[in-house]
Amino acid sequence: MTDLTTGREGSVSAACELTATVEIVVPVHNEERALSGCVEVLRDYLKRYFPFEWVITVVDNASVDRTPEIAAELARRHRSEVRLLRLERKGRGLALRTAWERSRADVVVYMDVDLSTGLDALLPLVAPLLNGHSDLAIGSRLARGARTLRGPRREIISRCYNALVRLTHGVGFTDTQCGFKAARTSVVRPLLATVRDDSWFFDTELLLLADHNGLRVHEIPVDWVEDVDSRVRVVRTAVDDMKGLVRVARAKATGVARVPGLPVRPGPRAVHPDAVLAENGGGLLWQLVSFGVIGVLSTAAHLGLYALLRTWLPVLAANLVALTLTTLLNTEANRRFTFATSRDRSATRTHTLGLIVFGLYYALTSGALLALNGLVPGHTRTLELVVLVCACALGTAGRFLLLRGWVFGHVAAPGTLSRTTPSGK
Repeated sequence: MTDLTTGREGSVSAACELTATVEIVVPVHNEERALSGCVEVLRDYLKRYFPFEWVITVVDNASVDRTPEIAAELARRHRSEVRLLRLERKGRGLALRTAWERSRADVVVYMDVDLSTGLDALLPLVAPLLNGHSDLAIGSRLARGARTLRGPRREIISRCYNALVRLTHGVGFTDTQCGFKAARTSVVRPLLATVRDDSWFFDTELLLLADHNGLRVHEIPVDWVEDVDSRVRVVRTAVDDMKGLVRVARAKATGVARVPGLPVRPGPRAVHPDAVLAENGGGLLWQLVSFGVIGVLSTAAHLGLYALLRTWLPVLAANLVALTLTTLLNTEANRRFTFATSRDRSATRTHTLGLIVFGLYYALTSGALLALNGLVPGHTRTLELVVLVCACALGTAGRFLLLRGWVFGHVAAPGTLSRTTPSGK
């Protein structure tokens, strides 16, 4: 990036004064009280301890207080170190998208203006990107080693939401919403064209697309203190995020989430079902135990939901809704723990086969309920549940065989890499 200059001081040696450039984007909306002090703290830290060329870009998105004037004054006072980008529409995602698309730096960073995340994590955040090891990097308040200070309400909502993201999309990172992220600019630009959200779900969608396209996401634990003046409406944001998770899942299933022009990383080793946990004496025994435990939990959840829904839905509708919800969780759990499949397999093929297995399972359980209604009119609710339990047991056995031998039975031999082209910077 042009005119990225800084006067360094302190103990940074000449050997550390590298040519890589980093642009730190700080989106703000009505932050007249915090903006000046926080930017000065960030600027002072960068001058003292950050060994790369840097610039701070304050993105003011539709502030109606004195934020634009304060940001303009900071840009005038520190002409080569602070910049201002003014937008006329709100949205954290919009602010990041606009700034990152215009950036000419090697790495773009995002952090909240309140500096809730400790700045000592900044260098570990960008280093794996500048040396080419990773494509995106995120700070995590939930990773091992993180230290956070926040209220129980936000803690519970955050943990539940991130657990749902991992369960429904099979990702490994632990915290999608921490306001402390970085990306290689050449990699993030193609992703931005596919990300649809311009608000708080932007972070999650970007990470899910990166993971789906085989990019490497580096996660570091951070020190984080809650800003008690935060204006984030946590519950409403969480509801909007749920809708976003469904939309991204649909995009994955239809192939829309595939982004061309990205670097290719070696895929994870695909493991044959019989070799799962072989070094620990696993294989088929492990699969049976894991599938059984997951099946028991799924069946209990299915029956509980069915009994609840049956109070106001007819038999088949109650069974369909309960079975659909529990099957989604069951399939994902088996994919991650029982059969350990490669994530590089065709998502469309896997979901199609899983849907067929689900259809057969649903036909068996629904057929059992229809047969009961025809053979034993006026039966009790207890008998209905007993019949459903038996049908579920038979269907579960058949489902295990189909999943093991058909849906997940075509993975490559151990040690095979589905992608072999190394990534370049």
